[in-house]
Parts: sequence; C-alpha cells; structure tokens
Amino acid sequence: MKGPGLLHRACLLGLILLASVGLPAGLAWSAVHAAPFPRGKTRPVEWAQLIDKRLNLYRMQPGLYRSALPDGAAQPLLEALGVVTLINLHQASDADWLRDPRIRQVHLPLRTRHIDDADVIQVLRSIREAQANGPVLIHCKHGQDRTGLIAAMYRILYQGWSKAQALAEMHQAGFGGEDRLGNTERYLRQVDVGRLRAALDSGACSTRRWALCRVKAWLGEALENPHGSRT
Repeated sequence: MKGPGLLHRACLLGLILLASVGLPAGLAWSAVHAAPFPRGKTRPVEWAQLIDKRLNLYRMQPGLYRSALPDGAAQPLLEALGVVTLINLHQASDADWLRDPRIRQVHLPLRTRHIDDADVIQVLRSIREAQANGPVLIHCKHGQDRTGLIAAMYRILYQGWSKAQALAEMHQAGFGGEDRLGNTERYLRQVDVGRLRAALDSGACSTRRWALCRVKAWLGEALENPHGSRT
C-alpha cells in the first residue's frame, strides 16, 4: 500500500511544480497516465487529456476539466489545478464531501433518459459564466454519459467541432460507459445545433417557444407586475 501512495503523492507534487512554472497541468499528467487508444492510431491532440484515472479526470482545455464524482481525497488535486467552480450534473450534492469554501458549487442535475434543450442551455451557460472566475470542473457520477453529453455540446457550440468529432471523442477517448450512451448519442445526432446556438446567443432559456422555463419566466413577470407596464 505504501508504494502507490508515495507514487501518487510524487505525481501530485510534480503537477504542482509544473503548474507553478506555467506548463499545462493536464499535459503533464497525461505523460504519467496515458489514456487507452487503439494500436496503430494516433490519439488526436485536441481530445481531453487524462489527469487521474481513479477520478476519470480529464483536462478538456486550459481551465476546463471533466470527471466522475470527486471525494474528499480529491481536494488537494483540485486545489493544485486551481479549480474554483464545480458544475455538478449528478443528483447528490457536492456538499456531502467538499469542505473547501473557496470552491463554488453549482448543482444542475441531469437525467439522460429525458434530455431537453433547456437543460443543456442552462448547463452550458453556467460553465461559460463560471469560466470568467477561473478553472471549472464539470462532473456527474461516473464522468461518462451526463458529463459526456455536456462536454460534447461544449465542443460543438463553443469550439466549433462537428457532431462526428464530438461523438468520436465520446466513444474512443477512454472515458468508459459506452454501453450507456444510447440516449446521449441519440440526442447529439438529432439536436438542431443552429437553434441551440441562437438560443444561447440571445439569452433564451430554450429553443422552444412554450418551454416550461419560458412559461415560468412569464408567470414570474406577471406576478411582479400584475397591472402591466405603464409608460
């Protein structure tokens, strides 16, 4: 038991030292933990880079990470990466394990059995807003289907990837859980990217006119101003 513990601490120390001199943290750890990829093929450099296999933790881009559900033992690593916001897509709250008040918690549970554009828009908008404050980690329970969905939509809408490119990373980059990606993949193939992008750009909460989030907003405005505006 001593060996792995010492190795893990040594790798963590190396990550901190490399980060302190400005080298990409995810790239440094990917040299220690190489993600599986079919022999004879070159892993695309733009794919997420593995940082910690136990957490299924990957670096998507500078300052943006994806993982399975962290625990108390992960706090030193999150601190080393400089994470200041957790976007939690799992039903259980991060308050059950997180004891660092400096890390902001955003809890937006998703259910891949019913994927709605409004949920995707809300999460993507939350990620972008959080990125203004520093590094962000998005996670669910296993870091596969829910996290995979949001990671793929982030790639498509904010990084200009095609659906095929996003699906290839989802299935082949080593995140696991491919047998549970049916609903996620179905949504990705069918989603109207143009309408989703328009909603994000306009500030709309959904691509549908009569979406529940819009109805709630209208009701809220009506309750605040029951007699209508007077000009």
